[in-house]
Amino acid sequence: MVVIVPSNKSVESLQGLHLYHGAISNCSMRVRMTLVEKGLEWTSHHIDLKKKENITDEYFGINPNGLVPTLIDDGVVHIESNDIIDYLDATYPEPSLRVTDNDAMMRWLHLAAAIHIPACKPYVYATKIAKKIRKSAAEQVKYDSLQKNEELKRFHSKHAGDKEFSTSDLEKATAVLDACFTKLEVTLENQDWIMGDRFSLADISWVPLYFVISGCGFSFDKFPNIKAWAAAFEDRESYREGILRWCPDFSRV
Repeated sequence: MVVIVPSNKSVESLQGLHLYHGAISNCSMRVRMTLVEKGLEWTSHHIDLKKKENITDEYFGINPNGLVPTLIDDGVVHIESNDIIDYLDATYPEPSLRVTDNDAMMRWLHLAAAIHIPACKPYVYATKIAKKIRKSAAEQVKYDSLQKNEELKRFHSKHAGDKEFSTSDLEKATAVLDACFTKLEVTLENQDWIMGDRFSLADISWVPLYFVISGCGFSFDKFPNIKAWAAAFEDRESYREGILRWCPDFSRV
């Protein structure tokens, strides 16, 4: 669980659940889905990433990485989406989104988190997003002054100004995604959900990745089990309200 003490003290007075989130953010999608699955009331604070509304003193004072989502529960600030959904399920236990083998489920959450910067972000930025959210010189200066996370600074330096992600960056990201989705394809053989016959946090963690990556042109034709698994989400309110309501079609972003 990642809990931080914000420098923007105004949020410490917030009561109830407040979510700072981005419509097109796969990390935000999984938290919105969890809130819907749990039937929890929450206050939305939408951050338009294409307008770079996260690059402000105020928001970096809430989330020191300038990332979405950020959850605030009665003034306590939580960051990192997979930690947030685990926190929500543990704190608000009914209905449960856990399984008997909780350790195995958590390994899927940790894998999704582990590939975010090495694979998911470079693939999404290189194929679709980078040119649409290119920073002006002033915005780049502002971002560099606020961002203290060296890994994120290195990542965003690759598309700063007139720079573009290299073919090598895209190939490496694609290879990681292919390996992870191959693992998911094998896991889903003869079962409905990642952990077997029970829908869980593992499914919530991974379906936004499918939605966003497929919207960026990644082909799932060789992954029929994943395509069938993803299609099953269309009947879930959490998918409609957590993903489609905010981002009906990522390929059009």
